[in-house]
Amino acid sequence: MHRGNRHGRSEAAREAVLEAADNLVAEVGFARVTIEGIAARAGVAKQTIYRWWRSKTDILVDAFVADADQELTEHDTGDLATDLRAHLGELARFLTESDSGAVFRALVGEAQHDPGLAARLRAEILPGLRARDRRPFERAQARGELPDDADLDAMVDRAVGPIHYRVLVTGEPLTSAMLDFLAGQRGQRAEASGSAGSAPDGVS
Repeated sequence: MHRGNRHGRSEAAREAVLEAADNLVAEVGFARVTIEGIAARAGVAKQTIYRWWRSKTDILVDAFVADADQELTEHDTGDLATDLRAHLGELARFLTESDSGAVFRALVGEAQHDPGLAARLRAEILPGLRARDRRPFERAQARGELPDDADLDAMVDRAVGPIHYRVLVTGEPLTSAMLDFLAGQRGQRAEASGSAGSAPDGVS
């Protein structure tokens, strides 16, 4: 019983640290976040943090992975366009409106001049995101909505690439019209058949 209580307290402290790190990055930016600040916000001792993590970057990587697991859900309606539109809308909100999105942008920015962090992103964060992005297409392929030889990786790039481009590069808004186009069956079928899809009209 006492072991369970200690475990429960440890897990609560760990979750408090992850949430504090998320919040602080969104509020003050990556450069101004410190272990001391995270500890104060979470209400734990610095020594507690250092038992689990070596740096604020380690905390933020774990925070993002945990948030993605919790906030990015599965959508399976039996229709690719519907599933993909739901997924893209959720992904867009996650990356632009949540504290997790601020963490993602901060980590990607830091990775541009930190090869070690870049390697961790590719090993620990991007595979999970990529797997979620592929699932609508994999389910569609399994039920025969897409051909067996469809290039799913190209379809994923086509659907989510513009979202990441706007989130990380241009800062332009992710409009409903844009997400509707990216999820449209017309574009996905064109990709599956190997023909070029037409460009969206009036998407901003």
